[in-house]
Amino acid sequence: MSYQKPRILHDYKDLFFSLIPLVLIAVVFAGLASQCSFSAKGPTEGQIPKFDVAAALTADARTLPFPIRNPVLPEQWRPNSGSRNTITAAGGGPVSTVGYITAQGTYMQLTQSSATDEALARFVLGSRYATGTEQIGDQKWTVFTEPTEETAWIADFGQSRVLIKGAGDQAAFTTLAQAVTIAQPLSR
Repeated sequence: MSYQKPRILHDYKDLFFSLIPLVLIAVVFAGLASQCSFSAKGPTEGQIPKFDVAAALTADARTLPFPIRNPVLPEQWRPNSGSRNTITAAGGGPVSTVGYITAQGTYMQLTQSSATDEALARFVLGSRYATGTEQIGDQKWTVFTEPTEETAWIADFGQSRVLIKGAGDQAAFTTLAQAVTIAQPLSR
């Protein structure tokens, strides 16, 4: 007959030793499913997706009813994503968005639309309100900052509005805003 301690006498050491087999089983299953790996070097940067921003914005310029700009950015900025959407609320319209990874590894988003400033801000930023302005060359940008959210800037280019948003610092915003401001609309 085997001896078992009464439950009242179990302590943390018993709990620890009973969890060891469960943890080992979980690690084995995760390894078999290729969901984890072990490396003495530590974490490594993941592969940044490649995205042909020139082709995407050229296609948008041909099909969307407003001017599209393709800013010339530093070589270290890598385009990694793009999408189209439509703002269906009052003052809305089609939306073209592309994303970049800056030289510092932060994400910056460029959104262009024929929607009004307010409709574009509500669509991308929700219920946030403007907190200031930035003057980049001849272009005035309305700034949206909030402590727990990514900063965003919006500018009115006449037939289109441009929103830039991301985790970049002031220099990243200025770089993108300058590039968009001097970029000429793509031909249709």
